[in-house]
Amino acid sequence: MSTLFSRWKKTAASAPNGPATAPAPLTPLAYHNAPPQGQLRIGMGQLLVEGGEPLRNLDRAARMIQEAAEQQCDLVLLPETLDFAWTHPSALTEAQPIPGPYSDRLCQEAARHGIYVCAGLTERAADGRIYNAAVIINPQGEILLKYHKINLLTVEQPFYEVGTTLNVIDTPLGRLGLNICADNYLDGLPIGHTLARMGAEIILSPSSWTVDYSLTEEDDPYREKWIKPYQILASYYNVVVVGTTSVGYIVGGPYEGKKSIGCSLAVDASGIRAQGKFNEFAGELIVAEVPRPSRPERGTAITARLQQLGYRFDELPS
Repeated sequence: MSTLFSRWKKTAASAPNGPATAPAPLTPLAYHNAPPQGQLRIGMGQLLVEGGEPLRNLDRAARMIQEAAEQQCDLVLLPETLDFAWTHPSALTEAQPIPGPYSDRLCQEAARHGIYVCAGLTERAADGRIYNAAVIINPQGEILLKYHKINLLTVEQPFYEVGTTLNVIDTPLGRLGLNICADNYLDGLPIGHTLARMGAEIILSPSSWTVDYSLTEEDDPYREKWIKPYQILASYYNVVVVGTTSVGYIVGGPYEGKKSIGCSLAVDASGIRAQGKFNEFAGELIVAEVPRPSRPERGTAITARLQQLGYRFDELPS
């Protein structure tokens, strides 16, 4: 990719992979009259992630990075804990540091193809503790940002420690925020609110959405659980929220026998820009074309805007 931003367009276009009929965005919409600052192509890499098979998983990640570059993406977002798979027991004994061999592989691929990469990995910290981690890597192969998941499900707490920091990073693509999967549950939404308050224009979320093996596309349980919180953040703050999830059956660990089913999602203030299939076999790249939002407000100016839109802040019980 010789000139990373030569592909930006002056106006937003509809994402070719978006659903035929997307649900209407939540109201009120924020910043609906703010002009976009260019258009980004974000590749959502729905990756088959096999439990306890980090080398095979990383090989697939490398191919997905290459495909995203060939599709002229500015950034590719890969799933949560793509090395060992989410809550696979092998992570407790085989997790690697960051930087380390697994993050190095992703850095090499980012540099080889000249593309931003965001991906979830398992990290063994210097003190031996294990974290559900995510990284953002630039096209020069450098790790710009590392994050540890905060809103850990009860079932994953025997595997990972709770993260303690939130950060955003300024890049030519915009100001990027980073969280992971259940950080975007409604009960974890303060994490996204905080990233938006920190000025994030795009929130990236490596994910691993799982369901019981018997559920099919017709039973999609994620509309309220995933689409709604993404739309809340996107609508009130004029941010783009993008989550990519793994696919495949879960082998090992407390969720053995369940399945990861895709449903990767990109949402902005106008609604759903692109969405992956609900299918455990849908290992594919979905390209979302999203306008880079304009976010001029900072600090208490954001508060004033939210109040103007009717957002209800926490109140003491009466």
